[in-house]
Amino acid sequence: MTKFCSLHESIADIDNSATIATVGVIGWITPDAILKAIADQFNSAGSPNQLTAYVPCGTGDGGYIPGMDHLAKKGLLKRIIAGSYIHGAHPETGKKPHLLNMLYNHEVEGYSWPIAASMHWLREVARKSPGYLTKTGIGTYVDPDVDGGKFTNCCEEDLVEKIKFKGEDYLFYPTFDLDFGIIRATSADSNGNLSFENEALLSSNIAIAIAVKACGGQVIAQVEKKVELGTRAVGDVKLPGIFVDKIVVVEDQRFVTGIDRVDPHFLGLKRQPVNELPKAKAGISKIIAARAAQEVRKHELSIFGFGASGDIPIVMAEQGLFDDDQLYDYCFTTEHGPYGGVVMPGWVFSANVNPEALLDGISQFDVIEGGLCKFCSLSFAEFDQRGSVNVSQFGKSYPGSGGFVNIAHNAERIIFTGSFTTVGLRTSVKDGKLNITTDGKIHKFVEQVQSITYLVQEGVTKRNQDITVVTERAVFKVKEGGLCLIEIAPGVDLEKDILRQMDFKPVEILDPLPLMDPSFFIEEYVE
Repeated sequence: MTKFCSLHESIADIDNSATIATVGVIGWITPDAILKAIADQFNSAGSPNQLTAYVPCGTGDGGYIPGMDHLAKKGLLKRIIAGSYIHGAHPETGKKPHLLNMLYNHEVEGYSWPIAASMHWLREVARKSPGYLTKTGIGTYVDPDVDGGKFTNCCEEDLVEKIKFKGEDYLFYPTFDLDFGIIRATSADSNGNLSFENEALLSSNIAIAIAVKACGGQVIAQVEKKVELGTRAVGDVKLPGIFVDKIVVVEDQRFVTGIDRVDPHFLGLKRQPVNELPKAKAGISKIIAARAAQEVRKHELSIFGFGASGDIPIVMAEQGLFDDDQLYDYCFTTEHGPYGGVVMPGWVFSANVNPEALLDGISQFDVIEGGLCKFCSLSFAEFDQRGSVNVSQFGKSYPGSGGFVNIAHNAERIIFTGSFTTVGLRTSVKDGKLNITTDGKIHKFVEQVQSITYLVQEGVTKRNQDITVVTERAVFKVKEGGLCLIEIAPGVDLEKDILRQMDFKPVEILDPLPLMDPSFFIEEYVE
């Protein structure tokens, strides 16, 4: 019997109240057509309904590749457990994702786990263990003594436990069955063997399939083409067909948001000259990235997060630091597994241009949890006087932590990047000076963060981490007693533009207070 079928046939067995597992990374490797088919079936027939979705990281962008946003409907989705959530506005309409609105309005049971936990948990499901055990995340939003990873007030069940093991505290994530796995690959043969040759990332596709099959469930794969059996090198076939039940061919599946056709520069098949990479837009993000780039070292595995941190590599390229093949002296990665090349910002973040190698998501978090990423740069939303940082839940945004908790916990050197204030911040640069035209309405240096994503002070005092906070107007060093102001932007007033825009005071201000490198403020702009 053939495994190839129509979209409607692929989802026909999904029952009401089933638990489905799927994955994508923004727009990368998102099985969008199958997710849309589930929503279409619900709209026409009212079923399947009351689904539980297990999503190791944000699947789709809520815009051109909606992903999980297809399922963001009352009655269709009962519960979602995600390592990260879609939270960006549609690039054309400006509308927020439906899933974000459901979370904000408490219309779905919304849980957030760090991505490492959500991926490594799949391994425990596959080997039928009682659950996943880790120290990472104790004291943060996922700790049951804090919020237990609950994002909405309709979450009644405790999915994370705090237990004692050999006299020490651990977080424990009990396993449960997965009924259906929905994944995406590039090619499938008549036996269902899957290869991912046109995908820039692997993420947890393979882990989902094996976990689902261990539970006795079905694996549904979306591919762009069918190939003849035996026409691919065995090393290219990443998932054996015995673990795949149904296959849907979607010839026009998008490569990623903003890139419809396969781009070989993301696959390591064609090298893009570094001087042809896109330039970062002049503004505070570029200033922050330029300052943070000073902390990047050659021959050190460096991992970058979304936001201003993701701009660092392209700013370094613009500075000429990768000329004459010097790019090979650096090793850049993201939490999703590409190695080498240049991390790209924006909608294509997570994959690298000119990569040298690729790990799947589970192996990548083995690397991260093993402390092999010595340096990391991560964006922040809030920082408080107790030394806690927040990116997981703030205002009306519910992005989750992504890989932030695990990356920060296990690095030796950390750069946190972000604007000093937010909402309405307007700045300009002229004559080598930064001008704060209108400051943001919301302070980011606060008395207490809304959600504890990482305990920065604990990292400094207990693990001897070297931590710096970089903004467009000030640079801080985290010391055992708190924040020490170590640099200020030229043109900025210490009292008006920094101290009055913080809800607490730095424990120390260097005197004399050095200026940030004036070269960061040469490119004039108004924003």
